[in-house]
Amino acid sequence: MKALVVYSSKTGNTKKVAEAIHGVFQQGTDLYRVEDAPSPDNYDLIALGFWVDKGLPDAEALRYLNKIKGKHVGLFMTLGAYPDSDHAHQSMQKAEHLLEGNTILGTFICQGKVADSLVRQMAGLSGKSPHAMTPERTARLLEAAKHPDQKDLDNARAAFARIIRQYAGAIHA
Repeated sequence: MKALVVYSSKTGNTKKVAEAIHGVFQQGTDLYRVEDAPSPDNYDLIALGFWVDKGLPDAEALRYLNKIKGKHVGLFMTLGAYPDSDHAHQSMQKAEHLLEGNTILGTFICQGKVADSLVRQMAGLSGKSPHAMTPERTARLLEAAKHPDQKDLDNARAAFARIIRQYAGAIHA
């Protein structure tokens, strides 16, 4: 199995998760920032990580995602929302839909710190904006700033260990 872990990270959240995931793959698995990643064509299994931007993978990850054709893929993402929220699940579903024609073996969602520039932007919005700062949003952003934590990284490793086992089962079936 030739595997590749590719990630896009704005605040370092997705990079931390990618490095944790990379640790469960066999020695020799490649790890790249999306900007430096090679073509996915020569890989059997691809772990692709991104941060969520307006409910979709960020622009760099989207460009790479569009290059993946006929592969086995595991997706992981980070976002400021709670990982069990509707927004998180809808964002992952959108990413999965964009990979139609590939085999999605599993996913992992992790809450993570929101970029300071975006927090400042939200703080400056009027109360009429759906993205204005509210007490609930402030609490969520404070919680998001604590992630990814050790438990998140352990959960990411466990999720991708399952994905690797599922891939092994699929190719031996």
